[in-house]
Amino acid sequence: MTDVQGENLGPSDAQGFWIDDARHRAWLGAQSESQLRFFAASAGDEPGFSLLDHGGEALGSDVQELHATTRMIHAYSLGHARGYQGADRIIDRGMSYLASHHKDPVHGGYFWALSDKGVHDERKLAYGHVFVLLAASSAKIVGHPDADALLTDIAEVLDQRFWEEDAGLFSDEWNRDWTPFSTYRGMNANMHGVEALMAAYEATGEALFLDRAGRILDFFVLQMAPQNAWRLPEHYTNDWQVDRVYAGNHMFRPAGTTPGHAFELGRLALQHWDLSGRPANGAPQAARNLIERALADAWLPEGGLAYTLDFEGKVADGSRFWWPVTEAIGAMAALIVMDRNPVDEIWYRRLWAFADAHFIDHARGGWYPAIDDHGQPTSSIFTGKPDIYHSLQACLLPLAGRLSRLALAPGT
Repeated sequence: MTDVQGENLGPSDAQGFWIDDARHRAWLGAQSESQLRFFAASAGDEPGFSLLDHGGEALGSDVQELHATTRMIHAYSLGHARGYQGADRIIDRGMSYLASHHKDPVHGGYFWALSDKGVHDERKLAYGHVFVLLAASSAKIVGHPDADALLTDIAEVLDQRFWEEDAGLFSDEWNRDWTPFSTYRGMNANMHGVEALMAAYEATGEALFLDRAGRILDFFVLQMAPQNAWRLPEHYTNDWQVDRVYAGNHMFRPAGTTPGHAFELGRLALQHWDLSGRPANGAPQAARNLIERALADAWLPEGGLAYTLDFEGKVADGSRFWWPVTEAIGAMAALIVMDRNPVDEIWYRRLWAFADAHFIDHARGGWYPAIDDHGQPTSSIFTGKPDIYHSLQACLLPLAGRLSRLALAPGT
């Protein structure tokens, strides 16, 4: 059993900041443990990981996507750093499945999706490949014996197949044999590329990873965001011009702008600023501009965050998903670590109160992925309870109390 709704979340009348409060920190620790226990059931009898229904049972689909495998490795590496006893089994399983199933033995790189019949989707997507780098880096930080080989391999693939040196950005997608699949270019893969590159820098100390993360951030945070009133365009042509009419897969490439990504990218900009020695480069204010614009545009009158907006900040898709709330929590925690601003604390508490009341399954563990107009769990573009990645980091970022090196155990 997890905590009763609202119990020990944090003292609503407390002065100061919840990230410094013992009761809130204990609640964050308990919530992270609950999630690690719940999603451990993803490791069933078959290789790889299963998607789970709301009760924690494996769903019927046997399709396993690359980002899900790698996020489990990353999440349980974070769990390992916290001393979670079952983490090694999950990390081992994920690392083995990457090598035996996702890796293409003929052309190199990693397949996007697999099933029990073999390769389900053979495309080579930057989005999935940067998560391989994240998984390898996190596994290396916690000492997994296969991490070095995986990190060397994926770094070479990203460098030779996806990195566009002139643009300082990652291209997006290829066929299995590395022939062109499309001319699409996008922010989402690059944003998670920043996350993975910084994890690789934290794991290895190699400056190239940090430099490339900085080049991506320069384009999106310092160039595209201020040119677009701090609302980030998601989709681009092959020469990196904004494509305002593009509409792709609604889960990964929805039309318009996605405020949840602004929270992520703002927080990642602060992480890069911290890892770079906190230079006087305007990154903290740019990150704040991104985060505050997304909150102002996307917070709905009934609570929760709209999924997508148009380019003027009007709600395009008002669906209320769990992951933008988790990313807003992480962004506000980063701003509080940096500035200790009381206004940020108001938002931090508001976001956690909403998540606690509507998304967290207090009886069984895990978070519901979507709620309806009445604030109740509902079916959506997401099936069952999606992976642990977003909601675990919503707990661990505030616990870490720092802007970088999340994979270190709290307090170290």
